[in-house]
Parts: sequence; C-alpha cells; structure tokens
Amino acid sequence: MFNSLQEKLESAFKNIKGQARITELNIAATVKDIRRALVDADVNYKIAKDFTDRVKDKAMGEKVINAISPGQLMTKIVKDELAELMGGEEAVFNAKGNPAIILIAGLQGSGKTTFSGKLANYLKTKKALSPLLVAADIYRPAAMEQLRVLGEQIGIDVYIEAESKDAVSIAQNAVKEARSKNKNVVIIDTAGRLAVDEVMMTEVANIKKAVNPQEILFVVDSMTGQDAVNTAKAFNDRLDFSGVVLTKLDGDTRGGAALSIKYTVNKPIKFISSGEKMDTLDVFYPDRMAQRILGMGDITTLVEKAQAQFDEVEAKKLEAKIRKNKFDFSDFKMQLEQIKKMGNMKDMLGMIPGVGAKIKDVDINEDSFKGIEAMINSMTPAEREDPDLIDGNRKKRIAKGAGKDIQEVNNFMKQFEQMRGMMKNMNKLGAFGRMIPGMKK
Repeated sequence: MFNSLQEKLESAFKNIKGQARITELNIAATVKDIRRALVDADVNYKIAKDFTDRVKDKAMGEKVINAISPGQLMTKIVKDELAELMGGEEAVFNAKGNPAIILIAGLQGSGKTTFSGKLANYLKTKKALSPLLVAADIYRPAAMEQLRVLGEQIGIDVYIEAESKDAVSIAQNAVKEARSKNKNVVIIDTAGRLAVDEVMMTEVANIKKAVNPQEILFVVDSMTGQDAVNTAKAFNDRLDFSGVVLTKLDGDTRGGAALSIKYTVNKPIKFISSGEKMDTLDVFYPDRMAQRILGMGDITTLVEKAQAQFDEVEAKKLEAKIRKNKFDFSDFKMQLEQIKKMGNMKDMLGMIPGVGAKIKDVDINEDSFKGIEAMINSMTPAEREDPDLIDGNRKKRIAKGAGKDIQEVNNFMKQFEQMRGMMKNMNKLGAFGRMIPGMKK
C-alpha cells in the first residue's frame, strides 16, 4: 500500500535532509518533487498544487528556517498536511438507533458485499451489537448468495427476498424484521453497476428516502484511483452520503483515492478494508495513514491489534511457566495462533518505523507458520509438554507425520531451544514482567 508514493516522497526529502538550513531554493526543489510524487500517485493536479502550496508556506516560516533539523521539520509539515488532506481526525460512525440503519452504495466490483459482511462482523465483535444483513441487490442473484454465505461464516442473520424485484420494499420489510427480532443494526447491501447510471442512482435514492438511514457509506475500490474520486462525486451529488470506505488497499494502489476523496467531496473516509477475510476491516485514522505513507510506521495500530488478541489470564499462566523454564511447544503454538489473528504479516511488519521500506520487495509467505504447526501437531501431548523427550527416533516420526525432512525438524528444535534459553535469561534479568502488559513489574 502506497509503496511507490512512499519511495518518491523519501526521494523528495533527500534535497533537504542533508542541508544545514532551509532556503527558498531547496524548499522549491523539494516541493516540486512532492507535487510530482502526488500527481504520479493519481492525485488531481489542482489538489497536489494546493497541498504543496500549503507545505511551502509553512516551510518558509521563521521557525522552520531557523530549525536545527530542517529536514525533520519539513517531514513533520508534510505529515500534518497529509493527515489534514485525508480528514484530519477520525470520523464519527453512528451505529445507534432502534435499529440503526446503514446503507451501502457503490459500483459493482468495488467490494460492497464483502464490506457489508466485514462491517456486520466488526459491529458484532467489537461493538457488541446485533446486526441484520439485507440483500437488496435485485439484479444479481450471486450477490444475495454471497451475502448469505458471508452471514453463515460470521454467524449473522441475512434478510433475503429472492423473488422480489422491489429493492425499496425489501429494505422496508428488513427494517420491520429487525425490530421484530430485536436487531439493533440493519446493513443494506444495494445493487451496483459497471458505471453510474440513472436507474441505479434513482433506486438507491429511493431506498434512502424510504428507510432514512443514519449512515450512507460509499464503497470505493482504491485501485481505481482518480476514477473512484469522480464516481464518489457523482454519488454524493445524489445521495449526500455520510462517509467513504476504501477497499482493496492490499492491492497495487497508488493512493490517489485516499488522498483526494475528502478534498473533492468533503466527506470523511470512515473505514479501510483489505483482503477477503472478515476481520480485515479497520477504522480510518488520517494521522496514522500519513505516518505510514511517509515510512514512519504505525505503532499505535500495531499495539491495538496486539492488545485485541491479548488474554491477561493466559499471559499470566505463560509468565509462570517461563519463570519455571517450562515454556513448551503447546505454548509456542498458542503464541503463533495469536500472531496470525493480528492480520497480514507483511502489513504488521510495515507498521514498525523504518521496516516498511526494507521489506517492500520481500515476499512474506502467509503460510510460513504451517510447517511449524504441522511439526508440533505431529508430536504426542507428552512430547509437546517436555521437549527433552524428543530423541532421534521421535524426530523421524515427527518429520514423517509433518511431511518434512529430518533436517527441518532438527533446525526447528534448535531454534526452539535457543528461544527458551533467551527467555530464561530475560527471566533472570526480570525483563518479562516489564515487557507484557498485565504482568508483574
């Protein structure tokens, strides 16, 4: 995400980072390169020019010119302006009502149906709400079936009227159904088209008028860049939507949509989505995204994802075992499972400052843990609990059961013992209690 833009901005800052002081000349050169980087990222030229004019005005201020580290201060100015361009602060999402009604709109292929499922899952698991998904795409039977399957996956009811050809009445009936079943959120997945057309716009406008939603979210495929911004404007003119959702941020996106939409339609980005898994939905934070674009990482989001998987009771049990040097393969497997739940590994590493640029061309296999898990699963309960039991013959059996060769098992055992040794030393130094929240200091 934004790799190309990140590289070009970093290149632009080289003009100024090695300078002892800021001058009109080196500011002009840097600003020109920043503008070019934004245009290459599919940001409209007028937006890019307005942005760089603001950066230049701030950079020419006395505090910057006399700064000890002008390059760092220039980076901060660009970061702050990027955050402001994308909305400044986290946008409020209103999911309160009896029931709250959320209308989902966008072009076909933008990821509306998948997002509807992700949003329902987010509201259920993170906000303790009881959503009802509504299949209001009367033109594409596959959309109804897709929503039904997603609902089954996440344990959420889906309202479908397979024979109806009236999307407005489907939405109205679904709201009645939600009230009768004590559902407190209704998420209406509407029909999309390959392009904006009058029939589509009239239909979704009529649904809005009939059910009076608290939120209207416009779903944008972020890979379509400036085209997505133009589509957003057309939808907003008719619907006056309340927020934007950027999907497919894990694809080859240049960033133009994320950087241009707020400026163009004056509506905030509320969620970002990547991948097909139902838990890959994040609230959009402009400041954090600006940091990631500039290669500063996003430690806040990384910590939040870790805390979401953190179980204080289990952590204390683990600490007790580490103190007694009893950390075993079952514990190790449990830690792997928690890491996997945090999301895409490359995205996680990219949130660490300075790491994103270094691993941009590295192919991190999401299945890399499977071989380790297969070896642990091939062990007996006694072997998992007491790694010292595993001799040569047991290693051969484990290798065969996991579909690995004996050398891979030996390497894994060696690495595991090294990790246990490191934990033992950290325990002696009292470091573990300070590292994990909830543990004794």
